[in-house]
Amino acid sequence: MNTISKTRYGLFLTYVFVFLFVNLNVVYGQEKKVKDSSNFVFYPDKIMIRTNLSTQLDSYVLQNKTDTDLFLETNTNYKLFLSVDYKFIGFSYGFYPHFFGGNNDESTKGKSSYSDYNFRFFLGKWLQTVQYSKTRGYYVKNTIDFNPDWTVGKDPYILIPNLKTQQYGMSTSYIFNPKFSLKSIYSFTEWQKESAGSFIPTLVYDYNQLSYDLEGTKDVQKEYNVRIATSYFYNFIIHKRFYISPNLSPSIGVKFVNSKSTQADIQQTENDTYFTKYLEGGLKIGYNTERILFGASFNFNESWYNESKTAVVSNSKVYGFLYFGYRFDAPNFIQKPVDVINDKLKL
Repeated sequence: MNTISKTRYGLFLTYVFVFLFVNLNVVYGQEKKVKDSSNFVFYPDKIMIRTNLSTQLDSYVLQNKTDTDLFLETNTNYKLFLSVDYKFIGFSYGFYPHFFGGNNDESTKGKSSYSDYNFRFFLGKWLQTVQYSKTRGYYVKNTIDFNPDWTVGKDPYILIPNLKTQQYGMSTSYIFNPKFSLKSIYSFTEWQKESAGSFIPTLVYDYNQLSYDLEGTKDVQKEYNVRIATSYFYNFIIHKRFYISPNLSPSIGVKFVNSKSTQADIQQTENDTYFTKYLEGGLKIGYNTERILFGASFNFNESWYNESKTAVVSNSKVYGFLYFGYRFDAPNFIQKPVDVINDKLKL
């Protein structure tokens, strides 16, 4: 099995384009009153549309105690997410916005592509998410460690254009504190009036597949991951309209890996089990009115596991994003079927 197939890049955690049900007569038509309570402001008849511009990079690193570390990255600068949320259901689509300068040096770093689809369902105190994402095209960032004669800005990096990662993931969360609104910082379909926080345990389970075809070698690695996160979120409300929301989510889990490598018509298969560790968190700040909201978020994500006594596979990300959202009145053809489901589920 060659060097790349041994890296086991780990969990690639990564929203059908957002179809905007915008009818100008509906958007700018008659205003509908929002509902109010002692703890929250609800927007029962509003659809929230949102854009997020993220600086998150897709990267992996294999730390080897006896050999050179291997750093892999995609050729992009930003990710753009388009979202729509209404009542208890939401959807997001994410991609690389090439018009913002992504893939701007394809001659040396190659071409990368990315797509992400995310559905979310708020079912009372429960939050269920379903996600699919795919990334293709990586380059070796530390090419000079493998080719001393390589010159940055002049010579192309070592490219792995056919390296593709796919993830099918789900998560199930439970919100303990009834005075805390996860929607107010997640889907923005309601607004929290007073500061509050909540412990939110989350079960994450996903299937990942990493594959590539390079110089006659075909490798496929399949991963099954299960982990439990002990998350805590808090929402500080400032002067009714502003908020600051920190969160922290340490978690542990188990990873089952099946690897197949084919070279010269000879196939090798390997099965392994690893214990994984994660630490995620961030800080979100923003401003909210009945119609518009905007803000920024700063996040980090660390994951690692011991592949062997001498190799540690880790994935470290620090990134931020800006977001802008707008609420408009839901058209009848959307409102009626969603209301029927909402009433049947008694949400």
